[in-house]
Amino acid sequence: MRPPMRTLYRVPALSISILFIAVTGLISAGCRTAGAPAATAHPEASLSVTDPHSFARPGDVSVSHLSLDLNVDFERRQLSGTARLDLVNHSGAGQVILDTRELDIHKVTLQPGGAAAAYSLGDPVEFLGRRMSIDITPSTRSVTIEYGTRPAAAALQWLSAEQTAGGSHPFLLTQSEAILARTWIPLQDSPSIRFTWDATVHVPNNLLAVMSASDNPLEKNASGVYHFEMRQPVPSYLMALAVGDLSFRRLSPRSGVYAEPVVVDKAAWEFADTPKMIAAAEKLYGPYRWGRYDILVLPPSFPYGGMENPNLTFATPTVLAGDRSLVSLVAHELAHSWSGNLVTNATWNDFWLNEGFTDYFTSRIMEELYGREYSEMLAILSRQDLDDQIAELGAAHIDDTHLFLNLAGRDPDEGMNDIAYNKGYYFLRMIEEAVGRARWDEFLRTYFDTFAFHSMTTKGFESYLRTHLLVETPGLEARLNIDAWLYGPGVPPNVPVANSAAFSRVDEQLASFRSGASPSALDTHGWNTHQWVHFIRNLPTPLTQSQMAALDSAFHFTSSGNGEILDVWFEQAIHSDYRQAFPAMERFLTSIGRRKFLKPLYTELAKTPAGKEFALAVYRKARPGYHSVSRGTIDQILGVESGG
Repeated sequence: MRPPMRTLYRVPALSISILFIAVTGLISAGCRTAGAPAATAHPEASLSVTDPHSFARPGDVSVSHLSLDLNVDFERRQLSGTARLDLVNHSGAGQVILDTRELDIHKVTLQPGGAAAAYSLGDPVEFLGRRMSIDITPSTRSVTIEYGTRPAAAALQWLSAEQTAGGSHPFLLTQSEAILARTWIPLQDSPSIRFTWDATVHVPNNLLAVMSASDNPLEKNASGVYHFEMRQPVPSYLMALAVGDLSFRRLSPRSGVYAEPVVVDKAAWEFADTPKMIAAAEKLYGPYRWGRYDILVLPPSFPYGGMENPNLTFATPTVLAGDRSLVSLVAHELAHSWSGNLVTNATWNDFWLNEGFTDYFTSRIMEELYGREYSEMLAILSRQDLDDQIAELGAAHIDDTHLFLNLAGRDPDEGMNDIAYNKGYYFLRMIEEAVGRARWDEFLRTYFDTFAFHSMTTKGFESYLRTHLLVETPGLEARLNIDAWLYGPGVPPNVPVANSAAFSRVDEQLASFRSGASPSALDTHGWNTHQWVHFIRNLPTPLTQSQMAALDSAFHFTSSGNGEILDVWFEQAIHSDYRQAFPAMERFLTSIGRRKFLKPLYTELAKTPAGKEFALAVYRKARPGYHSVSRGTIDQILGVESGG
C-alpha cells in the first residue's frame, strides 16, 4: 500500500478562506508541528462529512474510544464478547447510531449505572448492513454491547490447519477495509471518524494473537490472553487482528517480522531493508509517529498485497520472491503511515488521497534507497497499469477514471480501483515537476504535520494546495489543469513521462524477438522482476505455440516462483491458448488468494467458452480458500451466485 531529518516546518496560520473550507470539508483546524501532541480526535469539521457508506451520525454523537474483550473460537468460527464505546454527545442527542452487519447482538447497557438500553436494528441494506440505534441520555458516557460474529462474517477469514504454510494449526485474519469492520465490531464504520482503542483477546494457548496496536507480544504465553492498546486515534478500517502459530524475528530496535515458523526466516531475509525504508521515509516527510513498524506475513489466501494496519502491516507471501525484488510493497505500506493512517481519506470517494499519495511516497522511498533508475521502472509499470485500467473500464464506466469518485449506492470494495493509485501518483508527480522538488517536499511535509490524525476531503486538499502552494506562482494553477485531474476522465495531456534505461534495454530485446531472434539468443542477463514483467507484458499477442514453448524453454516462466511473473505469463498463455501452462495456472489459482493476481486471470479466462469452463472448474476448488473480498470479485466475473 513507500538518517531521520528532524527539522520542523512551522505551519502558517490558516487564512480565512481555508478556515471556511475547513468547516465545510477540509477536516482539520489549527496548526501543529511534527513534535506537537496528537490533534483532537474529533474536530467539529470532520464530523460534518456525509459518508454514503455509514449509517452513523457523528455530528450528533461520536465514538472517542473503543474497548474490546473478545474470545476467539475456531471450532464455531466466532468472535464473541463485548465492545464498550465511549461517547461524545455533541448535541444532547437521545440516540447513538452505529454500523453493524450480520452481528448477533445479545445485550446493551449504559454507563454510568449499567442500566439495560433500548436498541433497534434497521432493515438490512445490501453491503452496508443494518443501522443500530441505541437510546441514550445526555449523561451517558459509554455503551457496552455484548455480541457475537457469524461464521461467514466478511472481514474474518478462518483458515484450517491445511490452509496454512505450517499445516498444523488453524489461523484467523481480519480485513476491515473498506467497510468490513462492522462485520466483527459494532461501531461507527467511517474513515472520517477516529478513535483510540484497547483490546483483550482470548485465544487457544498454543497460538499467538497480534493486532494493529502499539505493542504486540513477541512470543506466546501460557494463558492465551493478550492485551493491546492503540493510543493514537485511528479510523475503523485500520482495526486488525490475526491469530495463529506465529514466530517473530527482529529487524531493528523498532521493526520486525511475524510469520509462521516455516516462513519467518525467509520473510526476515526478504524484508531486511525495512529499517532503511523507515529512515528514508522520515528523511523525506518527518518522524514516524506510530512507535514500532512490524510486518505480519499471512497465509496465501490474504486478498491484498498488503494492508497498512498501524504498527503491523499485513503482507501477502507472494512478495517473498527470494531476491528482495518485490519489497516496494513494504515501502508502500510503510508510506501509508503518513498518507492514509496519519492523514486519511474522509470518505471512500476520496480514496485517491490515501493511495495516490502513497504510491508517490513509495516511489520516493525506492528512489532514495535504490536510485532513480529503479523508481522510474515502477513509474512506467504504473502508467501501463493506468492505461490498462482505463481500457478495461471503458466508456460505460468513464466516471470511475476520475480521482474523486461517486460511490454512493455501490460497494466501495468493488468501486475503488487502480486509478486512485496510478493516476494519483502521476497527478502528484506532475505538481512536483511543475514547482520543483524542494518546494514540493516542504509542502508535503507541512501538509502531513498540519493534518496529522485528521481526515481530508478532495475539496479540502484542492483548496489547501491552491492557498499554500499554487498561489505563489501566477498562472501555475491554469497550467496544471487541476480540475481535469481530480474531476475529469482518463489521463490529462500534461501527464509526466517516465524514462527508464533499464526498460530501454528490455525494449531492444523485444524488438529482436519480434524480428525473429530466438529467445535463447536474447540478452537478459541481470534482469530483475520489473524488467521481466515489462518484457512479458509487451510481447506480441497472441503468440504461436512454438513461440510460447521457446520462451518457456529459455526462461522457465511456467515454473517460476515469482507471482508477478507468473501472473503476466499466465495472461499471455490464455491469450495464446498455451495449454502447457494451464496445469501450473490451476495450481497458482488454487494456492493464492491475492485479488490483484486472481482478477485478471479469471477475467481473461471468462472471455471464451472453453476458458470459462476451465475457470469455473478451478474456482470450485479454490473458492473455499479465498477471502470474501476475493470471492465477491470472482463471483461477479464468472456469474457465480454468492455461496455457489
